[in-house]
Amino acid sequence: MAAAQITYDAAYDTVDRDDFPAMMAISRYGRRSDAFDRIISQTHDHFWDPLDPTYIDFSQPFDMATTPILPLENIMELKSAVADRLDDRQKIQLANDVTHWSLSSLLHGEQGALSLSASLCHILLDPGAQEYAANQAREEARHVAGFTKYIGVRWGAPLPVGATVGRLLTELVTTTEVYRKIVGMQMLVEGLAMGAFATLNAQTNDPVLRRLVQLVMSDEAFHHRFGRIWAQRTIGKLTKEEHQRVEDWTAEVFQVLFFNLINAEQKQIIYGKYGLHWEWVRDAVREVFSDEDRRQQLTNSTNIFRVLIKTLLHAGIITDRTRPLYAVWVDMKELASDGEEIPGAAVAEETMIMLREINAKRKRIVSKDIGLAAQ
Repeated sequence: MAAAQITYDAAYDTVDRDDFPAMMAISRYGRRSDAFDRIISQTHDHFWDPLDPTYIDFSQPFDMATTPILPLENIMELKSAVADRLDDRQKIQLANDVTHWSLSSLLHGEQGALSLSASLCHILLDPGAQEYAANQAREEARHVAGFTKYIGVRWGAPLPVGATVGRLLTELVTTTEVYRKIVGMQMLVEGLAMGAFATLNAQTNDPVLRRLVQLVMSDEAFHHRFGRIWAQRTIGKLTKEEHQRVEDWTAEVFQVLFFNLINAEQKQIIYGKYGLHWEWVRDAVREVFSDEDRRQQLTNSTNIFRVLIKTLLHAGIITDRTRPLYAVWVDMKELASDGEEIPGAAVAEETMIMLREINAKRKRIVSKDIGLAAQ
């Protein structure tokens, strides 16, 4: 079973999701790996509650009619002929609509991570791995609550999931192949998310959004480690055929995301109110955004696809077989010389320090209240 699932390490052993009797085997309860103990024990350090204004106050106002949530220069459409058809007010509105679409995609990704983590709880045999997955499910649930709250305050409701994200998330949640769940979600999707959160944290004009992504990053940094632990314990043990299987599937997913994740067709739902057809927008953007521009974007350390390639490279998934596919867009030698730290790690650590202080204060207040009640 382990070899068939490409896990090898006992910490990632699985059973069929319908085989609940295997979870009640007496021998299973005592086979806990210590691989995830540190991540699990730190869960309390980065606890936060999206419904408690002590952690984040969603009631803070933001004038979206006059201020873009992200700088206008971040919006690719406004660098093209699209801008010629809009007045200044509409440019701000379009910029915020594009941000609405992006944040809705992140929300759907968080829901995918929640459902996938819950699905791992049904199949992971190791009690430590199972506890980690349960913790991640809880953390992803608060991300869903947080982004739902933010989008609700700013726009009322999220936009529907795009076809590319929807298909990928559905595959990852429903697949029975564990390596696809771990590589696909914990490495690919989480890697993309950390790059996106780092960019939002650095560039947003909305302090509420900045606070939200900082809180989310304090969790996501740990989720990314779960995938890295799998890679450290698994990649070196794969047969040639198995490595190629993982490598080829990963490369296929990368290309689908790279060329389809944020293109005009995926965002066509927002163009109608401006009288713009998505195919015209696509062609207008192509006139000003070349492959060389795309390569230039990937020199930015927080670019979501640079983060993704770096994650795969350091995990040992990319070999000489598929290296040329990525090398078209990024300097692989330069990337290999980078440390393994992902963008946002420093922000996540700073946020954890802040959360420890808030949580310690809350514990003191609760203890005092309990003491008074007992008198």
